[in-house]
Formats: sequence, C-alpha cells, structure tokens
Amino acid sequence: MTATSLSRAAQLVFDFAEGDRTQADLLGGKGANLAEMTRLGLPVPPGFTVTTEACRHYLARGTEPPTLREQVTAALRRLEDRLGRRLGDAEEPLLVSVRSGAKVSMPGMMDTILNVGLNDHSVKGLAAAAQDERFAWDSYRRLVQMFGRTVLGIRGGLFDDALTAAKARAGVATDVEVPATGLRDLVETFKHIVATESGREFPQDPREQLDLAIRSVFDSWNTERARIYRRRERIPHDLGTAVNVCAMVFGNLGETSGTGVAFTRDPATGRPGGYGDYLANAQGEDVVAGIRNTMSLQDLARQDPASHAELMRIMRRLEAHYRDLCDVEFTVERGKLWMLQTRIGKRTAAAAFRIAAHLVDEHVITLDEALTRVTGDQLAQLMFPQFDPGAAGTLLTRGMAASPGAAVGEVVFDSATAISRAAAGARVLLCRRETSPDDLEGMIAAAGVLTSRGGKTSHAAVVARGMGRTCVCGAEEIDIDAEQRVLRVGDVVIAEGDVVSIDGSTGEVFAGERPVVPSPVVTYLEHGLDTAVEGLDADAADLVRAVDRLLRHADETRRLAVRANADTAEDAARARRLGAQGIGLCRTEHMFLGERRVLIERLVLAESADAHAEALAALLTLQRDDFLELLTAMDGLPTTIRLLDAPLHEFLPDRTELAVRVAVAEATGGTVDPQDERLLGAVQRRHESNPMLGLRAVRLALVVPGLFAMQVRAIAEAAAARIAAGGRPRVEIMVPLVASVMELHLVRGEIDGVIAEVAERAGVALDIPVGTMIELPRAALTADRIAEAAEFFSFGTNDLTQTTWGFSRDDVEAEIFASYLEQGVFTVSPFESLDRDGVGSLVRMAAAAGRRTRPGLPLGVCGEHGGDPGSVRFFHDAGLDYVSCSPYRIPVARLEAGRAALGDDPGDATA
Repeated sequence: MTATSLSRAAQLVFDFAEGDRTQADLLGGKGANLAEMTRLGLPVPPGFTVTTEACRHYLARGTEPPTLREQVTAALRRLEDRLGRRLGDAEEPLLVSVRSGAKVSMPGMMDTILNVGLNDHSVKGLAAAAQDERFAWDSYRRLVQMFGRTVLGIRGGLFDDALTAAKARAGVATDVEVPATGLRDLVETFKHIVATESGREFPQDPREQLDLAIRSVFDSWNTERARIYRRRERIPHDLGTAVNVCAMVFGNLGETSGTGVAFTRDPATGRPGGYGDYLANAQGEDVVAGIRNTMSLQDLARQDPASHAELMRIMRRLEAHYRDLCDVEFTVERGKLWMLQTRIGKRTAAAAFRIAAHLVDEHVITLDEALTRVTGDQLAQLMFPQFDPGAAGTLLTRGMAASPGAAVGEVVFDSATAISRAAAGARVLLCRRETSPDDLEGMIAAAGVLTSRGGKTSHAAVVARGMGRTCVCGAEEIDIDAEQRVLRVGDVVIAEGDVVSIDGSTGEVFAGERPVVPSPVVTYLEHGLDTAVEGLDADAADLVRAVDRLLRHADETRRLAVRANADTAEDAARARRLGAQGIGLCRTEHMFLGERRVLIERLVLAESADAHAEALAALLTLQRDDFLELLTAMDGLPTTIRLLDAPLHEFLPDRTELAVRVAVAEATGGTVDPQDERLLGAVQRRHESNPMLGLRAVRLALVVPGLFAMQVRAIAEAAAARIAAGGRPRVEIMVPLVASVMELHLVRGEIDGVIAEVAERAGVALDIPVGTMIELPRAALTADRIAEAAEFFSFGTNDLTQTTWGFSRDDVEAEIFASYLEQGVFTVSPFESLDRDGVGSLVRMAAAAGRRTRPGLPLGVCGEHGGDPGSVRFFHDAGLDYVSCSPYRIPVARLEAGRAALGDDPGDATA
C-alpha cells in the first residue's frame, strides 16, 4: 500500500504484541524485533509502533495521515491501562521513549527522544514514585536537551556547554556526580535555551511532546546525515522509518541500574561468546555516545550476577532463534533486566567470515546459508594490506580494536577538515573524543577513526564497522584538544597534519607512518592455505580457513565462470593464481605505450608502401612475442585478445606541444626539426574533437589497412608456436566498437584469411573464434544481425554505460556525479555498479537476440562491472557465461557468482 492510497481503515499503529520479525517492511527493523521478543515472552517494556506507511504518507504530503492521531490515542490508552499510569501524570507519571526504526539498520542516523511525558509537575511525581529526586531531575534535563536538539533543531553545543558549566559549578568531573539541585538549575537553563533559540517555551503538555516527537522522527528520515548514510550503504530513499513508542525503564536510578549494548559474539573478530559494554547509572544514549568509558559484561557479572546471568540466557536464546549474530540493547532498572532492542548485528568483514563458518560447524546453518552471509565487498576488505608486525614503530597507546585494518594518515580534528584534506588528496585520520552522527561525512572521507572515549558499541565503532572503516576507540590515554588542534599522550604532542598510524585489529596507535604487508588472505589466495596459516595466531588462521572454506564452496556452487582482464604474462600468471578461468580481455593497445609508441608513429608517418610494411613488420615481431608469453601463461584456458581499440591520437605526441615547438623554432629563426613537422602534420590530420567516438577500434582498421591483419597474424603465429611446443592455446579474437554487422563482415574477411594462411604455413589446425564487444547501443539493438558474423559477444559495459547515458566518464565523474548523487538521480555511480534499468536492459536484449540467431552463443562481460559485487548477480540472471575483471577482483567475483547461484541478490544500485 502506498502513501497515496492509505484508507481510513488502514492500521497505522501496532502494539508490540501484534507483530513479528517478518513485518520489517511495515514495522521497521526495530519494531518488528521488539514484537518478536514480546512474542517470545522476553522482558520487553510494552509499547506500540507507528508504521512506515504513516511515515511515507507524511513525507509525501507534509502532514500525518488523518487517522494517525486517534490510533495513537487508542494505543496510548491501552498502554496506560496495562501499566496503571498516565502519560505525564503529576503523581505517578508514565514516561515513554520515541525511537526511529527503519527496515534497514541506520545506527545513529535518525532521532530518539527519551523521557517524553515529563514536565514541571510530573517531574515531582517521578521523584516521589522513585524516591530519588536526583534521578527525576536528571531525566527531565535529558528530555529538554534531546527535545531541544532533535525536535526544535537547537544546536547541541549550547546544551553541552551548559552541562559543562554545571559540572564546573558543582566541582565534579562527570554527569552522574551533578547533584539534584544542580540538575534542577540545569533544567531551567535548558528551558531558557529552548525559549531563546526556538522562540517558544518548552511544551508542558505531554501529548504535545509525544506528537511533536513522532513528527520529528519522521523528519529525521530526510536529514542530511541520514541521506548521506543511505547513499553510501545503497539504501533506498523511499522506505521511510517506523516510530517506536515504548514505556520508559530507567538505567539512571543509581548504581543498581544501568544500560548496555551487547553482542552474542564479538562483532570485530567473530570470536564466540557474549561481548558488550555496560554503563551504570546511565540511559541508553550515554553508551553509544561514548561520553563515558564503559564496563565490560564481565564487570557486570561481578556487579550484578543475576542480571548478567539472565542477559546471557536471553542472548543465547536470541542467537538460536535468529540463527545469527545478534546485538541487543538492554537496561537494568534496580536489578530488573529489560530488553529494549535486538537485531542482526553489524560486523566486520573478518567477523562475517568466521561467524558464518562457526555457525556451520555448530549445525545452526548450512554451508549454502553461510555463503549468503558474506559478501564480495567484505572479502575485498580482507585483502587490504596490514601493518608489518616486525617493523619498528613508536607506540603511543592502545585503545579498543573496534574495526580492523591498517590506517595511516594526517591527524585532523573535525569532519570539515577531514573532507577538505581528503578532497585535496591527503589520507587523514579523524580524531575525536567521541563521534556523533554529524561526523558521518568526515568518517567517510577519513582512512580511519580514532577516539579517546567509547567502546566497541559506541557510535564511532558501530558506524566504522558498518562501512568497513578502520577504527580504534576508547584510547583513554589520549587527550584530544580540538580547539588547540593537538592530541597529547603523556609528553608527546601530535599536531594537526602530523602522521599517525592506527591498527584496528589490535587497538594500537603509533606515531608516524608504519609499513604495511600483504594480508594473510592475499597470501592464501596467491600461495595456498598451508603457506598462509603458517605462523599465524589462532584467530588469523581461523579467518583464513573460513575464507578458504566459503570461497571453495562458491566455486562448487557458481554457474558463472570468472576470467581476468590481463594484458601481460605477469598479470595472467597472477590472475591464474587467484582463480581465473581464462582471460576475458587482453587490451592490446596497452602493449604500444611507453617506448613502443615510436613504432606507431612510424606507421602513421609512412609515406610509401615499403615504409608502411616495414613498420608493420616491426610491430608484428613484438606482438607475436607478447602473445606467445600470454598464451604460455594461460595454456589450456580461454584467452580473449581484443584488437587495437584506443584512438590513434593516444599513440602520437601531444598536438599543442608539437605546435608550440614548431612555432617557437620558426619565430626564433631556428631550424625546425623535420620529424616534428611530419609528426605535426600527421597529428593535425588525425585530430578529432571527440576521439573516443571517432577514429578508433574497427573504424581505425577499416581506415588504416594492415593494422588488424598484423595483430591477427601475430596471434595466429603465437598460437601455432604454442601448438608446436606441445601447448594447448585457446585463443579468441575480439573486434571492438562494432556498430554494424557490415563492419564485422569486412574485418572478418581479412581476419579469417590471415588465420587460414598462418595455419596452412605452420601445418596446424587453428580454431580461433572471432567475436565482438557489444559496447554501443546500436550494437545491442542489432545484436541479432551482428551474431551472424560474431562467434561470441563480450559486453564492454564501460563504454556501453558512457554511450547509453551520454556521459564522458573522465569529464563527468568530477563535475556532475557529486550533484547527481546528492539529488538522488542515482545512488551510486553507474560506472561502479551496473545501471540495471538502462544499460542492463540493453545487455539482456542483446543476449537474447544474439542467441536467437546463434543458439549457444557464448556471452561474457569485460567491463569493470565484472568485478562489482552488485553487478555479478545481474550477469548471472541475464544468462551470461562469464564475467571478466582485474586480477585482484577475481576472488570477489568468484564469491559473488556463488552467492548469485544461490539466489542471493545484493539489490539494484542505481535509480
């Protein structure tokens, strides 16, 4: 049901007891899981959920659905009757929390308001009911602070400064030490800030507080930080968020109370056993905000054994029920445990692989399910280099290893500086006492994040893990002075711009730049399991074995073959070690760069048939050697060689430089170099306004005779030489940029003739298929006719994307894409992940048309999308036979092809 079709009968509010975890689309992830825990009989405070449908209606119309208020009223009355308290009652008030909860977890990106229902009268009733005046005024100041910041949009620093001043007046260091009188005064200060900054008094009507809080959560769906997060995580912008209204339970009722976040397994390493953070005498936001360093669950076991034991039982039950790592939020209220949230927990790449393998060993999930629990992006993260453990380094301190990886960069102390320095090409580390949702853009720009406060469940840790960013949290010995732009560790002072290295796997922080070494996963991929695990610690060895197990299962499961884009024998050998099943693209134009460019110059400048033939002969010798090395490295595997594709001007000197050189010589009366004159004339003749759409590829072959024939002869002679040496060459020739079947017919006549001549002369049978790249819309639209002359298709999705969108990639990525991403034209660059609706439609159309003409026509893709996790599933579904990608993306493509065969779809990335 869409926002525009909501009827008056539509149910927009559900009590927690009415739903279950299958209703995340409607109730959001948090609401669905609160309902599921309620259904399981776990200790969940009662409450209700306002659906995502209501949010979408509000976002589309600018006003709530007409029946929402009355449905909220009915749900509120049921809640009040169940608890025997009334919202905002002056004697024994009911207070509620108002929390966001989208279908997809967006930690810290949207709004939460606690203690709704407190006012100048009910705060006294709360104090009397709890027999704790300090607790009541602490809860009230939190409400005014959260409400002012989130609902009224008041700058949070104003409240923070007032709280700091209150601590100074009381002569205390932490919030929990401020006495009741100080908190009562702080409430008045906060209310004054609200009145001054917003132009209205803090609302005393509890129902007005609730209605405004619900609307604020709806509005938070479209905050800048939420939109940035969704763009990065490729979350659709039209999902909307649910709103969860839950009876308050209090962790700030003294030392027998507290709040925490826990995981059923370590989300950083995947190590079995409960892990989490607990903060006594606190409310939930205190833990994730990292404003005070937390206790471990082991500390909770010593402080409150009964609550800890019950928490462990519940966490085991939840993991068994969800069959995966779960994270939970909980509150202990004077010794009584309450569960406030659960969800499938975010984890690092290493944890994802280890947990998936462990759950198979524990007979919780199948190996097929385990494969769907990991992604190609996570495997790519595990291939990043790590710090060399044997290298010397100046250790500054240790914090918590919150998100693994090796990050080196210049120290910066705010998001704006991180963004600007990164845009200038610098690698930076964002250093904060603690991060907040407002730091998201800086975290994205930074190579790593370092905080002096907070634990593994703080905002910095959770968000960094989610985006694969290296993070060290809770480095208590570091004093971060953002105003002075320095951080201090004892006597050591690190100024902004100085280089620091952080190890998110150990929590270590080093001064200066540390050298890096290949990761154990790369060692495994290149040299095998036994070599990789030798000398590793238990956790690292366990990770490598998990990667091996799941990657081997992907290979056994997948239908798509995985080839490599490789231009040299060295690249081909590396690709083969990484699991390539052939070469899907050898770009022969790369063989003419550097010192060989002069040979192309000679060909262009040839003024006689003899000179032309001599230039081609020189090129033939080099090309034959190139191809012989390549076919030797790939012996027995298919090797697709693309004939020269680049525009001719790329092999000639720069036109402007030549013109200036000739003009200067003429103007100064010097002697003009005859070679420069000849070159300038040739370059002038070949000059094009848009060379990428001009004289290149098959067009060049039809205009400059002999060029393709020379390459084909070199390929055929190399293949014949391999056969004579006992090899098994499986070479394929690919003609680029074909738009008309007649182009292909013309060059095929020449190609087939050369192959037949070489075969006869060498006395061998040469079976060399000739196909084409489909990289122009017209080629896709006329694929049925092109297949008459092509023995295979390979989709060149880079150029197909350029020509379908009308984008010149080099020009638009810097100038246009930032704006297009911001405005939601697409959520990710179409050059990064395939545009399924546009380019993908052409691929499907051409594949089907080609196979109608030539049943069984081999189909592949050789654009960069062949190694993109989000695109591999599409190519699988479209019926292609293989993907081809750069050597280091081969393991990623292998894994994603296995997941695709199991029906695991990462989703469309473009609008």
